[in-house]
Amino acid sequence: MMKGQDNDMSRREFLRRLGMGAGSAMALMALEPLNALAHGITGAAEEAGMTAGDIHMTYRVQNGSGKQVSLLGFGMMRLPDDQDEVNRLVDYAISHGVNYFDTAPMYMRGRSEVLTGNALSRHPREKYYVATKMSNQNPRLWSFDDSKRMYEQSFERLKVDYIDYYLLHSIGGGMETLKGRFLDNGILDFLLKEREAGRIKHLGFSYHGDVRDFDWLLDRQDEYHWDFVQIQMNFLDWRHASIRQGRRHDADAEYLYNKCEKTGVQCVIMEPLRGGAFGRMASELTSQLTAVHPDDSTARWAFRWVGSYPNVLTTLSGMNRMEHLEDNVETFSPLKPCTEEENTLLAKIADQMAGFPTIPCTTCEYCMPCPYGVNIPANFAYYNQAVNDHVLPLPAAEAANYAERKQQFVDGYRKALSDEKTWASRCQDCEVCLSKCPQQIRIPNQLARIVETLRPHRG
Repeated sequence: MMKGQDNDMSRREFLRRLGMGAGSAMALMALEPLNALAHGITGAAEEAGMTAGDIHMTYRVQNGSGKQVSLLGFGMMRLPDDQDEVNRLVDYAISHGVNYFDTAPMYMRGRSEVLTGNALSRHPREKYYVATKMSNQNPRLWSFDDSKRMYEQSFERLKVDYIDYYLLHSIGGGMETLKGRFLDNGILDFLLKEREAGRIKHLGFSYHGDVRDFDWLLDRQDEYHWDFVQIQMNFLDWRHASIRQGRRHDADAEYLYNKCEKTGVQCVIMEPLRGGAFGRMASELTSQLTAVHPDDSTARWAFRWVGSYPNVLTTLSGMNRMEHLEDNVETFSPLKPCTEEENTLLAKIADQMAGFPTIPCTTCEYCMPCPYGVNIPANFAYYNQAVNDHVLPLPAAEAANYAERKQQFVDGYRKALSDEKTWASRCQDCEVCLSKCPQQIRIPNQLARIVETLRPHRG
């Protein structure tokens, strides 16, 4: 067992003897002012007219290093392409205790790393942890030289001489892809040596797709010593990911989380809001939550659920608007863990959501641009919203007002996607998008479903 894990277990045992559960332990960590002081957050707080006592962010301890990592992490995938606005968001986050910032070379076609680096470099280096990735998904980038060039470019864009958290990006394309991207070309061996040299402080991987890749890497923990693993986890995917995705070798988040915990590897969580899907749930589902907490958003429920799991190091949220950042900071300052009754309610809602015929798109936009101009995420987002709002036309035998509802769907579609060049009907089934989708959605098939729904009704 690692030294950090020994310390963590003794801390848990101490709390247990005091009669404190995981939730109480989290609250205790959140209120400990030394968490903020440990990374110089106080300086940014003072600039904002705050004191260390004003910062109540919840922190988790990184196994083996003792680092205090904010349970709310800043996902930089969908930043506004405005440096001043990004600076403002980053300054607010740091001044309120957020110290984990996640980006990647492929986000915003490289702009995310640039914007992130410019914003963070205005702060002392000890005030933040930066995470980025080896985004060599394109086979043209599988050579050692091209992959190494991507790695070195991240240092330049981020304006750092070491990277706190480095990931093999989007594992899960199958064993041949894993070998081509990281093993046969020697790039994983290179990254392991970079960690030994200190240019990478913590090495891990993010996972989407074929669980056999996930298992293969974690089963070699004695060889690779992964410091963390980034997984997609939320109250819907906890037990419904494999069913909803319909993939033979997919796995529910419950399996992924438990395997990480058993292996002694902490989890970084992505898609806690399922790409914003929880903010667009059917009204009969959200009403069950507001009946319990009238003033809480569904996002707050989702974050509290994820943060209640003790092996979660940080939870990423893509916050491109100040109101989202403020609300999320409030949720985690400190985080109030879900009760047993609340967990039961969320599990019930997840069961109901799993019955909705939505497309499991998280609007990550990895599939874009489409060679034929189709706005794939926008098409899927409209379709899913129509399902949740019960606008989506049912078969004629099941709905007396089928023609009316179908016309409502068509009218709404033309309004949501006003440019015909972005419509699903433009899809030529070229399948360029298939290998890019981390959810492994059969995109042309789903676009065809939308086209069929848009066809004129003959009743």
